[in-house]
Amino acid sequence: MAGKAVKNIAKAVGEYQYPWREKLTKYKDELSKGVWGYWELGAWKPLCISAHRGARLHKEVLLAGGDWEYDPERKEMKTKRKGHKVDRLAAEKRERTAELMEAMPQTLADYRKRKWERQMKAEDAAAKKALQE
Repeated sequence: MAGKAVKNIAKAVGEYQYPWREKLTKYKDELSKGVWGYWELGAWKPLCISAHRGARLHKEVLLAGGDWEYDPERKEMKTKRKGHKVDRLAAEKRERTAELMEAMPQTLADYRKRKWERQMKAEDAAAKKALQE
């Protein structure tokens, strides 16, 4: 009989060891306003729950297997490049030049063809003009 009572008390204490659900419902409105605080009527208002207690509540929720939806959204990471801009531009220019040099024979062939077509068109126009006179 005493064993059952001890087990019931231990079970009740074990269940109540992390009362995070009550705390979460109590501070739900405050936590949804932001991580550090919020602006209200042109003035900064800190949260009524301290950062230490908020972090402890966050830890308790995660340890109990709950979801914490009050984290701020992550910003996109900056991709700032290191080094000198001149070196990077020179490397890009060399790559572009190599690509263009590979395509150069085709480009020259297209140019020669267009030039030849223009020349033939001019000769045809001159011949038609000569015939009309």
